[in-house]
Amino acid sequence: MKLARNLTALATLVASALLVTPTSAQNAKPFRIGALVDMSGIYSAHGGPGMVTAVNMAIEDFGGKVLGRPIEVLSANYQNKVDIAAARAREWYDRDDVNVIIESTDSAAALALQKLGVEKKKITIFAGSASSALTNAECSPYSVHYVYDTYALSNGTGLAVTKGGGDSWFFITADYAFGHALEKDTADVVVKNGGKVLGAVRAPLNSPDFSSYLLQGQASKAKIIGLANAGSDAQNSVRQASEFGITQGGQKLVTLLMFLHDVKGLGLKVAQGLQFTDGFYWDYDDDTRAFANRFFARHKGMPSMIQAGAYSATMHYLKAVTAAGSDNTEAIMAKMKEMPINDFFAKNGKIRVDGRMVHDMYLAEVKKPADSKEDWDLLKINAVIPGDQAFRPLSQSVCPLVKKPS
Repeated sequence: MKLARNLTALATLVASALLVTPTSAQNAKPFRIGALVDMSGIYSAHGGPGMVTAVNMAIEDFGGKVLGRPIEVLSANYQNKVDIAAARAREWYDRDDVNVIIESTDSAAALALQKLGVEKKKITIFAGSASSALTNAECSPYSVHYVYDTYALSNGTGLAVTKGGGDSWFFITADYAFGHALEKDTADVVVKNGGKVLGAVRAPLNSPDFSSYLLQGQASKAKIIGLANAGSDAQNSVRQASEFGITQGGQKLVTLLMFLHDVKGLGLKVAQGLQFTDGFYWDYDDDTRAFANRFFARHKGMPSMIQAGAYSATMHYLKAVTAAGSDNTEAIMAKMKEMPINDFFAKNGKIRVDGRMVHDMYLAEVKKPADSKEDWDLLKINAVIPGDQAFRPLSQSVCPLVKKPS
């Protein structure tokens, strides 16, 4: 009788466990990722809703769960305002238990997010911001600068143009952290390679009229008018320069940060011949085309380097969480820096101690209308810039995380 009672009790415990386990799994605490983007402003085409789509695609391809927990994405529009970006991120960390934030913001907002990430010991992945300070003077043990930065943009386009004979420059610069960094990094490259900077003018973000700035550039007689801006500001600059006939007068316009969607917005007739540095092009090889076609089916547009990079970064992050077997920030960061990145976005990519993800960049040129075979056939890749040449070497870094030989 005692044996029968024990067997009955054991059976009851097993049955109870079977009933409880599915409920516990269903109630597992979500693993949350925050996507902070410009949903409707001047950068919305490059990151925006498309970046949120890319993050969701990566989560779906990963399987939708990590550490046995369902993965959720929280997204928000920071409205190109630093205070809104910081407030939303703090809310996500304090109230919603967000584990990581992937951003497509301006550099000023990104620097604020970086400081908050240090305070909260949370990982921030920079997919859209550009300032090289994020992995240099302002570097953090909890962040990754994944796609591009002002050093790579200037070192790619600025170097190629200066060596090609464009040895005098005038800058039209977006008047915030990104523009300032891009102008400085490019000016350093120009001067280092024997060129001269003849002047610069600062333009407020989201300027509707660039005529006075362009006329100052024209009056400078510089061979190159460098546009240290982005988004619709870059588009307006190029469009208005074309209307004024600036390039017909012998000066050359150089866009230091241009995206696929800028070219699409300008049209090939206006944009043809523009050269710029890019981190991804959808029609580069079979792998990029395969991802791009899947993305297009969801978003009805080809991916920018930010959107493609956000997919890659999300996937790499989730692989690192799995490898760490924990949601501990230090353990995940260690795995992210330990594991190489090999996918459609990067071949043998590597996250350095300063948080810079090093990968190949591309020198792109906008096609002539006659050379384009289809709607999104907009660019040709003139050169591959190896990652160790594209990004700032650690020997030149002032990041406190970088150990220098004594």
